[in-house]
Amino acid sequence: MSGQDAPAQEPRARVSVARWAADLAMGARFAVTGGRESWARTIMTAVGVGLGVALLLLASSVPTMYQARHDRGDARSALSFMDTEVRPGPETLRIANAGTTYRDRDIGGMVMAPDGKGEPPLPPGIDRIPAAGEMWVSPALKKLLDSDEGKLLRDRFPYRTIGVIGDSGLSGPTELTYYAGISQKAFGHVNSSDHIDHWGTEKTGKSEPLDPALLLLIIVGCVVLLLPVLIFIATAARFGGERRDRRLAALRLVGADIHMTRRIAAGESLFGSLLGLAVGGGLFLLGRELISGVDIWGISFFASDIVPSAPLALVIAAAVPASAVMVTLIALRGIAIEPLGVVRNAKPKRRRLWWRLLLPLLGMAMLLPLAGGFGAGTAGGTGDMKAYQAAAGAVLLLIGITALLPWVVEAVVERFGGRGSVPWQLATRRLQLSSGTASRAVSGITVAVAGALALQMLFTSVQADNTESTGQDPNRAQLMANVPVANGAKARDAFTRYRATKSVRDLLGVTGGYVSDVHRSKDDPSSVPEEAITVADCPTLREVVRLTSCENGDVFLVESPYFGDGEGFATPGAKVNLAYRDNGEPDLRRKKLWTIPHSATKVKPRTDPTGSERTGIFATPGAFDVADLPDPQASAMIRLDPKVPDGVEYVRNTSAALSPAIDVMRLSSTSRSDEFQTIRKALFIGATATLLLIGASMIVTTLEQLRERKRLLSVLVAFGTRRTTLSWSVLWQTAVPVVLGLALSIAGGLALGMMLLKMAGQPLAVDWTGLGTMTGVGGGVILLVTLVSLPPLWRMMRPEGLRTE
Repeated sequence: MSGQDAPAQEPRARVSVARWAADLAMGARFAVTGGRESWARTIMTAVGVGLGVALLLLASSVPTMYQARHDRGDARSALSFMDTEVRPGPETLRIANAGTTYRDRDIGGMVMAPDGKGEPPLPPGIDRIPAAGEMWVSPALKKLLDSDEGKLLRDRFPYRTIGVIGDSGLSGPTELTYYAGISQKAFGHVNSSDHIDHWGTEKTGKSEPLDPALLLLIIVGCVVLLLPVLIFIATAARFGGERRDRRLAALRLVGADIHMTRRIAAGESLFGSLLGLAVGGGLFLLGRELISGVDIWGISFFASDIVPSAPLALVIAAAVPASAVMVTLIALRGIAIEPLGVVRNAKPKRRRLWWRLLLPLLGMAMLLPLAGGFGAGTAGGTGDMKAYQAAAGAVLLLIGITALLPWVVEAVVERFGGRGSVPWQLATRRLQLSSGTASRAVSGITVAVAGALALQMLFTSVQADNTESTGQDPNRAQLMANVPVANGAKARDAFTRYRATKSVRDLLGVTGGYVSDVHRSKDDPSSVPEEAITVADCPTLREVVRLTSCENGDVFLVESPYFGDGEGFATPGAKVNLAYRDNGEPDLRRKKLWTIPHSATKVKPRTDPTGSERTGIFATPGAFDVADLPDPQASAMIRLDPKVPDGVEYVRNTSAALSPAIDVMRLSSTSRSDEFQTIRKALFIGATATLLLIGASMIVTTLEQLRERKRLLSVLVAFGTRRTTLSWSVLWQTAVPVVLGLALSIAGGLALGMMLLKMAGQPLAVDWTGLGTMTGVGGGVILLVTLVSLPPLWRMMRPEGLRTE
């Protein structure tokens, strides 16, 4: 039968809801009672839909996941936004941050001591305040400390573990954190501490709006991650289309009209999608238990956090079955199902191009007005409209790329002649007869690669904007530690211990304080001019000021920008006051004088390894005794021996022995914003989940296609066709649509990426590395799917495949 021979469409009569329900129920019964093939198609559909539903449920859980994590973080926070300072009392607690890092894994921590004999506030997750020398640890930290991997870390915690922190006191199950008790005297070795009378932050005001470029990154990321899922669900609803059409022809033979057969087919898809909802729910419940133990870039969630948003879950539950019915009805509109067969068995009509081009053009039309102006008015109603417009434009453009793929595949394969090897001819002939099925199989990877490429271009641009130069020079020093010391002798002792630490090659030790002017002292200490004084040996001074010569006993002066030329009080031969009060102000009643040597010379500052420029008085130990400083600040800039593994961990252990709250900072030439880092991690997690879904969905789709052709493959083998020939034909049949799809995705991804860069106000640039990576990932997924599908293919080539019901 040809397309011209098909009879005219029957007039559509008005169908009641009851008739619709009866026909859909009949289709559902056929899906269950139609024999092995019907069950196979139903199960494949349910698995395909279930994979997509599971990921959609996980995506709909993201708001509640992060909200639960955020709420627990607020509940245990010790930060206060109140203007009043908490004074020590019988029911207050003294705390200090004591976080550290171990092999690039952050470990949160806090040391504490009660201020009195009352009942101080308890942080969430523990039932009593640890006494001095005791600590509570998270389950993950306890596991790390008890393992061989944590052997070096154990030296950093001179405390006895008395319990495990409960879930209410943790951001996630893999978080590394602890609460340790120390004495009030030990707080003298802590840089800063606070007194609190409660735990938890007080939420005030609204948060600042997100940077427009980061907002655009989030919008496009959500579109790119979720669109392949929706496309795959629509594809899964059409599994087994050719066999289903032949069954529907049999229904026409016993008296069903065209519209009734379509409704019955929709009922089969509806049952498969409803079963897919159940499968997806089961996979989601299984997945969230697995996810609860996974740590990705320091982020983890409890299983109880992973709960779908109720409105989004209802939308998924309603949209998935509805989309299955709609996709089936739309797919059957172009097919004339008659009692003796279907038009699909004849040469199909050429696909129309105009509406396929219209979709990406509409997407471009929606994105063009936002070029260069997306950042304006992004807060409030206007910004919301722009965000929706950007999302809609990206969706139309990516869907348009997917819609173009079947036309491109059909236009290319129809030009293939009868030349080439036998596997190539088998593959091209199959594509010529049914290119739509092959196109649908790779539509998910096409839209994913196109979106990922555009996202990568925008990501690279936003990363450059959110990466700032710190001015630090890790080539001159790799670590920096601010050591709390009570006097200069303690500073010298700290530097000696650092130098004796394994892996330390050299140390730049700087001890500093402040001096005040004695000649212009008034009753108000805040009006007395001050200058910084820095004491270090000659090698260290050469790293912070520009010196031509230096010997122990020399003093150097660097003019402060706060004083005019010649107005500073720190001059050769001048007397300065070293006496300071506990509150950090000059002591006007008691003076401790020191005379700047007449031999002091003026020099220029030099940026130190931490990126800072120091001014004031610079003295060698022979000219000034650091023991004379009443409140010194000691800083150690440390150079490591790169040949010693875990060198930074040895330095951190030494720091912990000096003080429980020393922050050892790695020097880095650049830094990135926290918002960008959070978005980057979230997109990485989402991209990983989407890539896994694409791989799983393509395996399901390929197996469904092989099942459709099982009898044909068995016939070819029975006639003497070699299995290797058929294997190569399947590979070519998969490779041709994939290559065309990747070419289309590269073109579409570059177009969308250029538009996004214009919207973000960034210069146009192609991320060739990202392009190659995304294309390679797409091709790699296809190769993996083909390899996985070979064993089922060989099993389907057995003579048993000739059996039929």
